[in-house]
Amino acid sequence: MIALLQRVTRAQVEVDGVNVGQIGRGILLLLGVEKADTAADAQRLLERVLGYRIFADDAGKMNLSLRDIEGGLLIVPQFTLPADTRKGTRPSFTPAAPPAQGKLLFESFCSYATQQYPQVATGIFAADMQVTLTNDGPVTFWLQQ
Repeated sequence: MIALLQRVTRAQVEVDGVNVGQIGRGILLLLGVEKADTAADAQRLLERVLGYRIFADDAGKMNLSLRDIEGGLLIVPQFTLPADTRKGTRPSFTPAAPPAQGKLLFESFCSYATQQYPQVATGIFAADMQVTLTNDGPVTFWLQQ
């Protein structure tokens, strides 16, 4: 399971021109699911995301987590993250989970998130989404479970 975290001042996701999720200051999380991923992986990755210290403290050091700042978490499924890009000029999606497994684990991750954290918004699995964000920093991290 792959999480691409972007520290944002705001972010939103639209489907067919309708805003389906938005946050203010917090994390935009693009989530990719791989074939070998499990529900336990989703739970461990969520704990890392919620506790990952990417926000500045009073001294300007990245010492605060999403929980510490009580920011928003916008979770967007991204099928392309697990792509194998090592050869050629076209990505291979062989490492990605099949759609049914990907949807199940994305929804499980979102369910765990809403149980563990009060400010969660999500995109829609397999939808054509438009994501708008203001990356703060820019600060972006790749977490893999």
